[in-house]
Amino acid sequence: MNARLPVGASAPTHEATLAAFAANLGLADVPSQVVRRAEELMIDWFGSALAGKGARPVETIVRFAETMGPADGPSEILIRRRGTSPLMAAIANAASSHFAEQDDVHNGSVFHPATVVFPPALAVAQAEGACGADLLAACIAGYEVGIRVGEFLGRSHYKVFHTTGTAGTLAAATAVGRLLKLSPDAMGHALGSAGTQSAGLWEFLRDGADSKQLHTAHAAAAGLTAAYLARDGFTGAKRILEGKQGLAAGMSSDADPAKLVDGLGTRWTLAETSFKYHAACRHTHPAADALQQVMREHDLRSGDVTRVTARVHQGAIDVLGPVVDPSTVHQSKFSMGTVLGLIAVEGRAGLSEFDRDWRDPRVIAFRDRVAMTLDDEVDRAYPSRWIGKVTVETGDGRRFEGRVDEPKGDPGNTLTAGELEDKAVRLARYRDGATEAEARRAIAAIRALASAPSVGRLLA
Repeated sequence: MNARLPVGASAPTHEATLAAFAANLGLADVPSQVVRRAEELMIDWFGSALAGKGARPVETIVRFAETMGPADGPSEILIRRRGTSPLMAAIANAASSHFAEQDDVHNGSVFHPATVVFPPALAVAQAEGACGADLLAACIAGYEVGIRVGEFLGRSHYKVFHTTGTAGTLAAATAVGRLLKLSPDAMGHALGSAGTQSAGLWEFLRDGADSKQLHTAHAAAAGLTAAYLARDGFTGAKRILEGKQGLAAGMSSDADPAKLVDGLGTRWTLAETSFKYHAACRHTHPAADALQQVMREHDLRSGDVTRVTARVHQGAIDVLGPVVDPSTVHQSKFSMGTVLGLIAVEGRAGLSEFDRDWRDPRVIAFRDRVAMTLDDEVDRAYPSRWIGKVTVETGDGRRFEGRVDEPKGDPGNTLTAGELEDKAVRLARYRDGATEAEARRAIAAIRALASAPSVGRLLA
């Protein structure tokens, strides 16, 4: 690259490289299998967005959006089936899609892209009359930039900051900026303005507070705002990521700038993104799969088990460790003991199991028999690989080891098309967000986006 630069010119910054990539990305530049994966991730997100209906934190944020926004507009609030402004629709849909803990996750960045990319992108596409191909290209660009920012910020960042709230602002700005057809220079300003608004701290877990939904709502809104401001000439920091007072300086001690452009345009990080199988924090999934394996192979019942040791990475201890005695259903999804208790008692940890059984005495008793311990192999592999290892001890003195190298939903152990669509339908029906017929019509519309002349509403 440097050899082609004019004499005296310097190499572009990583921010400028990302901005140019996102501004110029067309759907024809993306391999067909990556486009299909983007459609599947949107289907998965659609179900999660409807599953947030009726949840108190979600309804609070949506009421705020309805109070602050117009009574009608081009952009769809999915759980309300009504229109409003793009900003308010993005806020509402981002909040609702991160509540059920069923939205996607990218392992290497420990980042949930869908909940901060699809809400602002869909809202803006509907408002701007964009075609389906542009919506898909914008979402792919948002994934590619957001994931790389998450990888760049590293493990030290995630210890304190919720990456979906921080890197999510840049992902949202990228997707919206692409839909607004920003120039590379304007896209760079959008990234700068998005980055300066990055926020989201893990402290809420200790109190079972509602902040997680606010993180995604804010990231979607901040990114959308940054892109629209950039279109109108508003400037942002050019070195927001690596500058002396940028994101890495303030939020990371192990930032790796090479991650920002790693394989950009050839390595499609969107295709590395995982679907969530269990309705819980992703850090619980490897151990949950490993415990399921042991329980099935050895025909164990919850009462047979006297102790389970989940051998985990440090990130799991950082996020799950504070949740000792969960006080809400949502907080229980960050309790390793509760998740493994549901696996042992009910055989699965889905939405209905959490709602019905998270306070079941059998689940609580099992929860108290679960411990987490740092495992060197698991920790070294993380975050690129999320290995699940458990040691299970029984009352009659037996000891079993369970291991899962790729949790259910990872690209190498992914959901089939049928499993994915059934999951989306199940989520849509969970709180009467949509009927099965309505959900399947929306799924068909998402699968046809690449050839759609305009992006309409997903629900009538």
